Amino acid sequence: MSFYDQLKFNAEGLIPAIIQEHGTGRVLMMAWMNRASLEQTLATRKTHFWSRSRRVLWMKGETSGHTQTVRGVAFDCDGDTLLIQVDQVGAACHEGYRSCFFRSVDEGGETFTISEPQLATPEQIYGRT
Repeated sequence: MSFYDQLKFNAEGLIPAIIQEHGTGRVLMMAWMNRASLEQTLATRKTHFWSRSRRVLWMKGETSGHTQTVRGVAFDCDGDTLLIQVDQVGAACHEGYRSCFFRSVDEGGETFTISEPQLATPEQIYGRT
């Protein structure tokens, strides 16, 4: 039985992928994968995802250069979520932070703080003005 047969893709053919930094265990981001992006990820050892908004397959870092080299792929007991461990180059977040989870909710839930430094601005990363 194929590993793919153990996965439960949703009605749109997608499965959530949690991207974790191999060395630290820090969660860097969450993105959606379809079978094609997962196959590309396993074949190239670089993360590939499905963009729900643009409806295209994309490789992390294809524009920014902030790539992810895959160190391991696992799936949960229900087969409905992937965990991909990576070595991250640069910022994982398109807003220039190491992790997409750079905002921490303060006690009481009314406010939040930025919990890590911004490595670069989106303009610096993508060359926009």
